[in-house]
Amino acid sequence: MSSSSNPRTALATQLARRRPIDVPGADSGDSPGLKRSLGLWQLTMISIGATLGTGVFVVLGTAVPMAGPAVWIAFIVAGVTAMLSALSYAEMAGSVPVSGSSYSYAYATLGEGLAWVCGWCLVLEYAVSVAAVAVGAGEYVNDALGVFGWTLPQALVAGPDGGGIINLPAAAIVLLATFLLARGTSESITVNTIMVVLKIATMLMFIGIAFTAFNSGNLEPLAPMGTAGIAAAASRLFFSYIGFDAASTAGEEAVNPRRDLPRAILLSLGIVTVIYILVALAAIGAHPWTEFTNNGPTLAAILDEITGTPWITLVMAIGAVIAIASVVLTVLYGQTRILMSMARDGMVPRVFQRISAKSHTPVAGTLIIGIAVAITAALIPLGELADATSIGTLFAFALVNLAVIYLRRTRPTQARTFRVPLYPVVPILGFLCCVGLMISLGTSTWIVFVIWMAIGIVWYLAYSRKHSVVGRLSAEEYAQAVRAGEAHAATRANEAE
Repeated sequence: MSSSSNPRTALATQLARRRPIDVPGADSGDSPGLKRSLGLWQLTMISIGATLGTGVFVVLGTAVPMAGPAVWIAFIVAGVTAMLSALSYAEMAGSVPVSGSSYSYAYATLGEGLAWVCGWCLVLEYAVSVAAVAVGAGEYVNDALGVFGWTLPQALVAGPDGGGIINLPAAAIVLLATFLLARGTSESITVNTIMVVLKIATMLMFIGIAFTAFNSGNLEPLAPMGTAGIAAAASRLFFSYIGFDAASTAGEEAVNPRRDLPRAILLSLGIVTVIYILVALAAIGAHPWTEFTNNGPTLAAILDEITGTPWITLVMAIGAVIAIASVVLTVLYGQTRILMSMARDGMVPRVFQRISAKSHTPVAGTLIIGIAVAITAALIPLGELADATSIGTLFAFALVNLAVIYLRRTRPTQARTFRVPLYPVVPILGFLCCVGLMISLGTSTWIVFVIWMAIGIVWYLAYSRKHSVVGRLSAEEYAQAVRAGEAHAATRANEAE
């Protein structure tokens, strides 16, 4: 898609312009392309890698005081909300299989204005969630070192309550993931697959051992803080499901994106939800909920209580660090692909779209994001990061549900490899659940979100509007691009029949 030096498009018109994403090669850019090498297994591992671990290794301790023993119900509420949106993601991934996730879906359906808002939320979701997850690494590194009688200085750990000065393990994990991603996608995905298998095995080990010490009395009273506590915990725990959409950022690197992306999204979320519920029940059953705080106990500490066996504690702690590293690796991967798509559209600087001819990865963008996230992870506590990430994610998910409704109404014959069941009930419920969880988040989180959106508006008006590829097209060029996109979509729909 070429841009011209036509007079600037009126702001209202530009905000409403949709990206004709069905035009072949529209995402190619000027640099070498990404390499298609990912099948269903690898895509599923990306989503599991980006999701599994945060709920039980990082934010479980902060959610239990909110909901009490009913924290497992809060996991279900958050999981159902995520599943409703996952179904919408699956349909969009099968309809618009490109890099960029919900940003690209919004651009193709809701227009440049909402697409920018969605993309800005994704920057918050992915970059900040990487930092938030990495923050939890310090405690588990100390658990592992404690088996040998060692410990990191408190100043170099900075736990979830911000008790230290700098979180060195968090920064180290982010920088290692950045280096691996810059080397190449195949190597990164292979390492991620190994880490996912190991962390699933670690969680199954915890479930098996913790249930041997299960005390049903620990589940009473079930909901001491009532439904309000469960809702608040569900909003916090929604952070645990962030990442199931990571496979949707790999649209240009999937061998068969239309078939495999929807399957990978739904399969990964189903696996993660079951494991989360079992781990939460096992943890509460084995340890009184009143003793859970922002500082623990960690899952490794619970196993140490039950078994008194140092090697089991060591295995659990190492498994937790691996789980956190896997999340960091795959979510950082997704962030670089989203920014690459936004750079191609002129929303952010072009440096993020440059792909190395040697590694077939956006090396420059990966290094910039990795260093920025490492600094954030090292200096900012978990609680503020987790809630800020959740609100941005919920907003983006809400837009995806709206995108499904729009595309069904405007392109009923669009080629789709997956269709949301019970349409339009599911996307409407998905939208309402996301809005409901957003409302239940605290005032301070909303203040951060509003400030973030204000910064985004300033960026759009100062930079993105002037550099937007779609916005710089004349009315005639834009109409031609839309017609070409519709013709290509019609051809693809006929081929699918």
